[in-house]
Amino acid sequence: MGEVFGMTVQSRNMFSNMSAGLKNIVGGEIKPYTKMLEEARQEAIDRMCVNAQTMGADAVIMMRFDSGSIGQDMMSITAYGTAVKLDK
Repeated sequence: MGEVFGMTVQSRNMFSNMSAGLKNIVGGEIKPYTKMLEEARQEAIDRMCVNAQTMGADAVIMMRFDSGSIGQDMMSITAYGTAVKLDK
């Protein structure tokens, strides 16, 4: 049926930035950023699924993710794939 996309742009909050600054000194996972990215990924998937349903698709195949930075404080996450109608 065609390509479908779901996209979100997330901004880091001041608490996350302070936590990241401390982790840069001592090392380790920056859990607020990890949580933000997990939530952004799920939001992108949900939006892609809504896009596919709007087209009348039954499924999305060959799904992929893309991400990028916008400035210093924003991150974009895109989920994309091919919407298909299943034979019954």
